[in-house]
Amino acid sequence: MATSDHLDVVVAPDNVDSVAAVAVKCTIITEDVGAAFKEEGNVVAYAGDFYLSCSLSLHSSANPHFLVPSETWFTAYHPYADHLSFLTDLQSSFTGQSEIITAGSSVQGRALTGIHIWGSGGKGSKPAVLFHGTVHAREWITTMATAYMAWQLLTKYSTDASVKALVDKFDFYIMPIVNPDGFVYTQTNDRLWRKNRQTVSGSSCIGRDNNRNWPYKWEVSGGASTSPCSETYKSVAGGDVPENKGMIAQVNQLRDSRGIRLYIDFHSYGQYILWPYGYDCSARTENDAAHRSIATGAASAISAVSGTRYTIGPSCSTLYATTESSTDSTDVTGNATYSYTYELWDTGTYGFTLPVNQIQPTMRETWQRVSVTEHTSKTYTKSDFPNPSPPLKSPLLR
Repeated sequence: MATSDHLDVVVAPDNVDSVAAVAVKCTIITEDVGAAFKEEGNVVAYAGDFYLSCSLSLHSSANPHFLVPSETWFTAYHPYADHLSFLTDLQSSFTGQSEIITAGSSVQGRALTGIHIWGSGGKGSKPAVLFHGTVHAREWITTMATAYMAWQLLTKYSTDASVKALVDKFDFYIMPIVNPDGFVYTQTNDRLWRKNRQTVSGSSCIGRDNNRNWPYKWEVSGGASTSPCSETYKSVAGGDVPENKGMIAQVNQLRDSRGIRLYIDFHSYGQYILWPYGYDCSARTENDAAHRSIATGAASAISAVSGTRYTIGPSCSTLYATTESSTDSTDVTGNATYSYTYELWDTGTYGFTLPVNQIQPTMRETWQRVSVTEHTSKTYTKSDFPNPSPPLKSPLLR
């Protein structure tokens, strides 16, 4: 994890002094990364645990008893196949207001699988809310957090008025794992793998960064790499990565139907709420003030409940430059009213390997933050916001 002023790096014990010697300030935040992996716990197979739901609302059967996946699912990390089973079980319990969806396939042929959830207006009748998780393979907490969003929206619809209001206002498209090949690789070979698993012609290095392959501002340098061995390798052309082709087609389809009211790309770690732009630290989206207002409310809600603090701001000026990113592209070419990146727990103690005992606190905070964001973003469309004046110039126009 790197920002504009610090870098988190894993170092062998006998190299700690050498690294410290070249750093202005160096602090050991995790003395034993292997021990941190153990605290993360083993990947636990889905036991098919259920709780009994007795609501008739929008279920497809007249039978008042439905087997719904239990919240105990969210007390451990799970294999990829079990995530698919969880989604299938969840959807089959609410067939009257949900469906399993796909958005293209991965390099190795795995479907990018998600769930579409709707309310009283019927399928596809409302503006879209789109969530992408596990863009970067090692960020397992985002897999759990996005699945939890779906679980909350469906299981609480008939008993929680605030949830019902959201589901009746929007169509939700939730994709917990959009980098399935990389995710599987982190569970079988390299826990800290980031990119997808696409080979690179003429190089022994593997993988493209799916969050540096979106077409918008492809020509801008500085926020991605052209080196195949880099963690932020952008590939050779915008949108040429198989997973991105599927995600881009999904964004375009939603844009051209009812439009996208809210997009969130879930990542870890650092505890940030970010919005466009990543390609230029001086550029601002036309509804920057509204983005900030919503993010401020979401961050304040979390701080008031648990004391956890999130840093908010435009992506480039707050964290670092990210060219060819999802939030920039969904904001401009996807015409999303609001486009955010959420960097979840923590701030570096465990980093990508968050222990199992922190899964549920993270998810519950994320749910609280996302629900505040959704409730406060449901009034406006992008056309309600004027362009900034005077126009902010991009690097290409300077």
